[in-house]
Amino acid sequence: MDAIYVGIDVSKDHLDVHVCPSGEAFAVSRDGKGLEELIDRLRIVVPRLIAIEATGGFETIAAAAIAGASLPLAVVNPAQVRHFAQALGKRAKTDPIDAEVIARFAQAVKPEPRPVPDEEARLLAELVARRRQIIEMIVAERQREKRVENVRVRKSLMRTIRTLEKELPEVDGDIDTLVRGSPAWREKEDLLVTFPGVKNTLARTLLAEVPELGRLTRREIASLAGLAPYTRRSGRWIGKSTIAGGRAPVRAALFMAALSAIRCNPVLKSFYQRLLSAGKPKMVALIAVARKTLTILNAMLRDQKQWQPA
Repeated sequence: MDAIYVGIDVSKDHLDVHVCPSGEAFAVSRDGKGLEELIDRLRIVVPRLIAIEATGGFETIAAAAIAGASLPLAVVNPAQVRHFAQALGKRAKTDPIDAEVIARFAQAVKPEPRPVPDEEARLLAELVARRRQIIEMIVAERQREKRVENVRVRKSLMRTIRTLEKELPEVDGDIDTLVRGSPAWREKEDLLVTFPGVKNTLARTLLAEVPELGRLTRREIASLAGLAPYTRRSGRWIGKSTIAGGRAPVRAALFMAALSAIRCNPVLKSFYQRLLSAGKPKMVALIAVARKTLTILNAMLRDQKQWQPA
Protein backbone atom coordinates (compact mmCIF):
# COMPACT_ATOMS: atom_id res chain seq x y z
CA MET A 1 0.00 0.00 0.00
CA ASP A 2 1.34 3.44 -0.94
CA ALA A 3 2.27 5.76 1.91
CA ILE A 4 -0.12 8.68 2.36
CA TYR A 5 1.19 12.25 2.44
CA VAL A 6 -1.02 15.25 3.21
CA GLY A 7 -0.37 18.90 2.38
CA ILE A 8 -2.26 21.72 4.10
CA ASP A 9 -2.32 25.32 2.88
CA VAL A 10 -3.38 27.78 5.57
CA SER A 11 -5.25 31.02 4.99
CA LYS A 12 -6.99 33.36 7.40
CA ASP A 13 -10.42 31.73 7.15
CA HIS A 14 -9.92 28.19 5.90
CA LEU A 15 -7.53 25.28 5.34
CA ASP A 16 -7.06 23.62 1.93
CA VAL A 17 -6.05 19.97 2.16
CA HIS A 18 -4.58 17.68 -0.51
CA VAL A 19 -3.89 13.95 -0.10
CA CYS A 20 -1.19 12.15 -2.11
CA PRO A 21 -1.19 9.88 -4.02
CA SER A 22 -5.01 9.59 -4.15
CA GLY A 23 -5.45 13.23 -5.22
CA GLU A 24 -8.31 13.76 -2.75
CA ALA A 25 -8.78 17.46 -1.96
CA PHE A 26 -11.09 19.27 0.42
CA ALA A 27 -11.28 22.45 2.50
CA VAL A 28 -12.37 23.12 6.09
CA SER A 29 -12.90 26.32 8.03
CA ARG A 30 -10.10 27.48 10.34
CA ASP A 31 -12.18 27.27 13.51
CA GLY A 32 -13.04 24.65 16.13
CA LYS A 33 -15.61 22.86 14.01
CA GLY A 34 -13.39 22.84 10.94
CA LEU A 35 -10.40 21.52 12.89
CA GLU A 36 -12.50 18.69 14.33
CA GLU A 37 -13.58 17.71 10.83
CA LEU A 38 -9.96 17.91 9.64
CA ILE A 39 -8.70 15.61 12.40
CA ASP A 40 -11.49 13.08 11.78
CA ARG A 41 -10.72 12.90 8.06
CA LEU A 42 -6.97 12.71 8.59
CA ARG A 43 -7.35 9.80 11.03
CA ILE A 44 -9.29 7.88 8.38
CA VAL A 45 -6.54 8.16 5.75
CA VAL A 46 -3.74 7.31 8.26
CA PRO A 47 -1.05 9.56 6.73
CA ARG A 48 2.68 8.83 6.87
CA LEU A 49 3.27 12.58 7.15
CA ILE A 50 1.25 15.79 7.25
CA ALA A 51 3.02 18.93 6.02
CA ILE A 52 1.78 22.42 6.77
CA GLU A 53 3.42 25.61 5.54
CA ALA A 54 4.62 28.20 8.04
CA THR A 55 2.54 31.33 7.35
CA GLY A 56 3.48 33.85 10.02
CA GLY A 57 1.35 32.40 12.80
CA PHE A 58 -1.85 31.36 11.00
CA GLU A 59 -0.60 27.77 11.00
CA THR A 60 -0.18 27.60 14.80
CA ILE A 61 -3.74 26.58 15.70
CA ALA A 62 -3.97 23.94 12.98
CA ALA A 63 -0.52 22.58 13.82
CA ALA A 64 -1.40 22.37 17.51
CA ALA A 65 -4.63 20.50 16.73
CA ILE A 66 -2.82 18.00 14.47
CA ALA A 67 0.01 17.45 16.96
CA GLY A 68 -2.53 17.10 19.78
CA ALA A 69 -4.18 14.28 17.83
CA SER A 70 -0.79 12.45 17.75
CA LEU A 71 -0.58 12.67 13.96
CA PRO A 72 2.87 13.00 12.28
CA LEU A 73 3.40 16.68 11.48
CA ALA A 74 6.11 18.76 9.83
CA VAL A 75 5.94 22.56 9.57
CA VAL A 76 7.81 23.32 6.34
CA ASN A 77 9.66 26.38 5.07
CA PRO A 78 7.57 28.36 2.52
CA ALA A 79 10.68 29.25 0.49
CA GLN A 80 11.56 25.58 0.03
CA VAL A 81 8.01 24.81 -1.07
CA ARG A 82 8.03 27.66 -3.62
CA HIS A 83 11.35 26.47 -5.08
CA PHE A 84 9.87 22.96 -5.29
CA ALA A 85 6.80 24.36 -7.09
CA GLN A 86 9.05 26.15 -9.60
CA ALA A 87 10.92 22.90 -10.22
CA LEU A 88 7.58 21.23 -10.95
CA GLY A 89 6.64 24.03 -13.34
CA LYS A 90 3.72 25.16 -11.20
CA ARG A 91 3.39 28.81 -12.16
CA ALA A 92 -0.21 29.28 -11.01
CA LYS A 93 -0.74 29.98 -7.33
CA THR A 94 -4.06 29.23 -5.66
CA ASP A 95 -4.81 27.70 -2.28
CA PRO A 96 -5.76 24.23 -3.67
CA ILE A 97 -2.67 24.23 -5.90
CA ASP A 98 -0.49 25.23 -2.96
CA ALA A 99 -1.93 22.39 -0.88
CA GLU A 100 -1.10 19.92 -3.68
CA VAL A 101 2.45 21.27 -3.97
CA ILE A 102 2.96 20.96 -0.20
CA ALA A 103 1.70 17.37 -0.28
CA ARG A 104 4.02 16.48 -3.18
CA PHE A 105 6.89 18.25 -1.38
CA ALA A 106 6.25 16.08 1.69
CA GLN A 107 6.12 12.97 -0.49
CA ALA A 108 9.39 13.78 -2.29
CA VAL A 109 11.47 15.38 0.49
CA LYS A 110 10.01 13.59 3.54
CA PRO A 111 10.86 16.31 6.11
CA GLU A 112 11.34 14.98 9.61
CA PRO A 113 8.26 15.30 11.87
CA ARG A 114 9.00 17.49 14.87
CA PRO A 115 6.94 18.27 17.97
CA VAL A 116 5.10 21.60 18.05
CA PRO A 117 6.45 24.00 20.72
CA ASP A 118 4.22 24.29 23.76
CA GLU A 119 2.61 27.56 24.83
CA GLU A 120 5.51 28.62 27.06
CA ALA A 121 8.06 27.96 24.31
CA ARG A 122 6.03 30.03 21.84
CA LEU A 123 5.74 32.85 24.39
CA LEU A 124 9.50 32.86 24.96
CA ALA A 125 10.12 32.95 21.20
CA GLU A 126 7.74 35.89 20.80
CA LEU A 127 9.34 37.81 23.69
CA VAL A 128 12.85 37.25 22.31
CA ALA A 129 11.66 38.36 18.87
CA ARG A 130 10.04 41.45 20.42
CA ARG A 131 13.30 42.32 22.18
CA ARG A 132 15.13 42.08 18.87
CA GLN A 133 12.53 44.31 17.20
CA ILE A 134 12.85 47.00 19.90
CA ILE A 135 16.64 47.06 19.56
CA GLU A 136 16.34 47.34 15.77
CA MET A 137 13.89 50.24 16.14
CA ILE A 138 16.21 52.03 18.59
CA VAL A 139 19.14 51.67 16.19
CA ALA A 140 17.02 52.91 13.27
CA GLU A 141 15.75 55.95 15.20
CA ARG A 142 19.26 56.87 16.31
CA GLN A 143 20.46 56.73 12.72
CA ARG A 144 17.62 59.03 11.66
CA GLU A 145 18.39 61.39 14.56
CA LYS A 146 21.96 61.78 13.30
CA ARG A 147 20.82 62.82 9.83
CA VAL A 148 17.85 65.06 10.60
CA GLU A 149 18.27 68.85 10.80
CA ASN A 150 14.80 69.99 11.87
CA VAL A 151 14.65 70.55 15.65
CA ARG A 152 11.05 69.37 16.01
CA VAL A 153 11.75 66.15 14.14
CA ARG A 154 14.83 65.55 16.29
CA LYS A 155 12.75 66.01 19.45
CA SER A 156 10.17 63.55 18.13
CA LEU A 157 12.90 61.01 17.45
CA MET A 158 14.37 61.46 20.94
CA ARG A 159 10.93 60.92 22.54
CA THR A 160 10.52 57.70 20.56
CA ILE A 161 13.99 56.51 21.54
CA ARG A 162 13.30 57.18 25.23
CA THR A 163 10.02 55.27 25.02
CA LEU A 164 11.71 52.29 23.39
CA GLU A 165 14.55 52.37 25.92
CA LYS A 166 11.98 52.23 28.73
CA GLU A 167 10.21 49.30 27.08
CA LEU A 168 13.37 47.21 26.67
CA PRO A 169 13.89 46.48 30.43
CA GLU A 170 10.21 45.50 30.68
CA VAL A 171 10.62 42.87 27.97
CA ASP A 172 13.92 41.71 29.52
CA GLY A 173 12.11 41.31 32.84
CA ASP A 174 9.37 39.21 31.23
CA ILE A 175 11.97 36.98 29.57
CA ASP A 176 13.90 36.61 32.85
CA THR A 177 10.73 35.67 34.75
CA LEU A 178 9.78 33.08 32.14
CA VAL A 179 13.23 31.45 31.89
CA ARG A 180 14.07 31.47 35.60
CA GLY A 181 10.58 30.20 36.41
CA SER A 182 11.12 27.05 34.36
CA PRO A 183 13.45 24.46 35.97
CA ALA A 184 14.36 22.97 32.56
CA TRP A 185 15.17 26.33 30.96
CA ARG A 186 16.96 27.56 34.09
CA GLU A 187 19.22 24.49 34.07
CA LYS A 188 20.02 24.93 30.36
CA GLU A 189 20.74 28.64 30.77
CA ASP A 190 23.03 28.00 33.73
CA LEU A 191 24.98 25.50 31.60
CA LEU A 192 25.25 27.79 28.57
CA VAL A 193 26.52 30.85 30.47
CA THR A 194 29.51 28.88 31.79
CA PHE A 195 30.94 29.22 28.27
CA PRO A 196 33.17 32.34 28.15
CA GLY A 197 31.59 34.70 25.63
CA VAL A 198 28.00 33.56 26.18
CA LYS A 199 25.80 35.80 28.32
CA ASN A 200 22.16 35.50 29.32
CA THR A 201 20.90 37.28 26.20
CA LEU A 202 22.49 34.77 23.81
CA ALA A 203 21.52 31.83 26.02
CA ARG A 204 17.87 32.91 25.96
CA THR A 205 17.97 33.54 22.23
CA LEU A 206 19.19 29.98 21.73
CA LEU A 207 16.54 28.57 24.09
CA ALA A 208 13.83 30.39 22.14
CA GLU A 209 15.11 30.06 18.57
CA VAL A 210 16.88 26.67 18.69
CA PRO A 211 14.86 24.30 20.90
CA GLU A 212 16.67 21.46 19.08
CA LEU A 213 19.98 22.47 20.72
CA GLY A 214 21.53 19.44 22.43
CA ARG A 215 19.52 16.92 20.39
CA LEU A 216 21.20 17.19 16.97
CA THR A 217 24.63 16.33 15.61
CA ARG A 218 27.19 19.10 15.13
CA ARG A 219 26.61 19.12 11.36
CA GLU A 220 22.83 19.26 11.77
CA ILE A 221 22.91 22.09 14.30
CA ALA A 222 25.34 24.11 12.15
CA SER A 223 23.10 23.65 9.13
CA LEU A 224 20.03 24.66 11.15
CA ALA A 225 21.66 27.99 12.03
CA GLY A 226 22.92 28.55 8.50
CA LEU A 227 26.57 28.24 9.55
CA ALA A 228 27.44 25.11 7.59
CA PRO A 229 29.52 26.08 4.52
CA TYR A 230 28.65 24.59 1.16
CA THR A 231 30.90 24.40 -1.88
CA ARG A 232 30.07 25.48 -5.42
CA ARG A 233 31.82 23.27 -7.94
CA SER A 234 31.33 22.45 -11.61
CA GLY A 235 33.86 20.48 -13.60
CA ARG A 236 37.29 22.03 -13.03
CA TRP A 237 35.80 25.23 -11.65
CA ILE A 238 35.73 25.46 -7.86
CA GLY A 239 33.95 28.42 -6.28
CA LYS A 240 34.26 29.78 -2.79
CA SER A 241 32.48 28.03 0.07
CA THR A 242 29.62 30.15 1.41
CA ILE A 243 26.93 30.04 4.08
CA ALA A 244 23.27 30.84 3.56
CA GLY A 245 19.78 30.05 4.83
CA GLY A 246 19.12 28.77 8.30
CA ARG A 247 17.81 30.86 11.17
CA ALA A 248 19.10 34.39 10.66
CA PRO A 249 18.49 35.67 14.25
CA VAL A 250 20.51 32.76 15.65
CA ARG A 251 23.32 33.33 13.15
CA ALA A 252 23.47 37.05 14.01
CA ALA A 253 23.54 36.34 17.76
CA LEU A 254 26.30 33.74 17.36
CA PHE A 255 28.36 36.15 15.26
CA MET A 256 28.25 38.69 18.11
CA ALA A 257 29.16 35.90 20.56
CA ALA A 258 32.13 35.01 18.34
CA LEU A 259 33.41 38.61 18.55
CA SER A 260 33.29 38.28 22.33
CA ALA A 261 34.75 34.75 22.41
CA ILE A 262 37.91 35.66 20.46
CA ARG A 263 38.72 38.10 23.26
CA CYS A 264 37.69 36.26 26.43
CA ASN A 265 37.65 32.55 25.54
CA PRO A 266 41.24 31.18 25.42
CA VAL A 267 40.35 28.13 23.33
CA LEU A 268 38.47 30.06 20.65
CA LYS A 269 40.97 32.91 20.75
CA SER A 270 43.73 30.42 19.90
CA PHE A 271 41.52 28.80 17.22
CA TYR A 272 40.86 32.22 15.64
CA GLN A 273 44.56 33.12 15.62
CA ARG A 274 45.45 29.79 13.98
CA LEU A 275 42.97 30.46 11.19
CA LEU A 276 44.38 33.95 10.62
CA SER A 277 47.92 32.56 10.59
CA ALA A 278 46.83 30.05 7.95
CA GLY A 279 45.80 32.96 5.73
CA LYS A 280 42.04 32.88 6.28
CA PRO A 281 40.21 36.23 5.95
CA LYS A 282 38.94 37.67 9.23
CA MET A 283 35.28 37.21 8.30
CA VAL A 284 35.83 33.55 7.39
CA ALA A 285 37.65 32.99 10.69
CA LEU A 286 34.85 34.69 12.65
CA ILE A 287 32.21 32.52 10.99
CA ALA A 288 34.28 29.44 11.86
CA VAL A 289 34.43 30.63 15.48
CA ALA A 290 30.64 31.15 15.50
CA ARG A 291 30.12 27.64 14.11
CA LYS A 292 32.51 26.14 16.67
CA THR A 293 30.75 28.06 19.47
CA LEU A 294 27.41 26.59 18.43
CA THR A 295 28.72 23.03 18.19
CA ILE A 296 30.37 23.29 21.62
CA LEU A 297 27.16 24.63 23.18
CA ASN A 298 25.25 21.80 21.50
CA ALA A 299 27.63 19.25 23.03
CA MET A 300 27.39 20.90 26.47
CA LEU A 301 23.61 20.55 26.52
CA ARG A 302 23.75 17.05 25.03
CA ASP A 303 26.19 15.82 27.71
CA GLN A 304 24.79 18.05 30.48
CA LYS A 305 28.28 19.32 31.26
CA GLN A 306 29.58 22.80 31.99
CA TRP A 307 32.27 24.43 29.86
CA GLN A 308 35.68 22.78 30.24
CA PRO A 309 38.69 24.48 28.56
CA ALA A 310 40.20 21.07 27.76
